[in-house]
Amino acid sequence: MRKLIILAIAVISITACSTAFKNLTASLPDLGNKPNGVYRGEYSVAGTPVDVIADVTVQNGQLTFISIIKHTSSPIGKRAEKIIDSIIAKQSLDIDAVSGATASSKAILKAVENALE
Repeated sequence: MRKLIILAIAVISITACSTAFKNLTASLPDLGNKPNGVYRGEYSVAGTPVDVIADVTVQNGQLTFISIIKHTSSPIGKRAEKIIDSIIAKQSLDIDAVSGATASSKAILKAVENALE
């Protein structure tokens, strides 16, 4: 019985931590007056091991390159790194998370946002 209670508490804790980031949003600041350059941002998702550091290049008011400097996550979370192509193509942070890698996707989006604030 005791093991069952401990297991139930663990499942509830993991579920609460794993869903806390689902409502996390990021928005792209106005880049019209942003000087050309490389900007560094980072974000850690509370309650998870996910941590991202990204360098974001701005040229003539456009995102031209995003480099993931550090991405601590599960192996599945690494799949989220493919969203950087969508961010650049759409010039937006209104990008769907990669299925199975939601925490990492959100962390990448927030790191880019933080770099540009």
